[in-house]
Amino acid sequence: MTGGKNIENLNELEFAVFCVENVAVYLKTEPQIVYDVFTEKSNILNGYIVPGYNILHTQSREYIVDDIIEVMRQEGVMI
Repeated sequence: MTGGKNIENLNELEFAVFCVENVAVYLKTEPQIVYDVFTEKSNILNGYIVPGYNILHTQSREYIVDDIIEVMRQEGVMI
């Protein structure tokens, strides 16, 4: 995953926080660890979550978390 899109508005920021927090709950870890994985060990935040906001935010919490976990597996950055 290369390139990406920076957060441009409050809705994208709130969605990014939602994703980090809910993946952290699912993985039973701290949100800071998930954030670090999404930004420092991969480009999941700006390369997948933010660019996918328009589609992802219309899905259920379970779908979003499962989808992001799958992206983490594909990127080789499981916690």
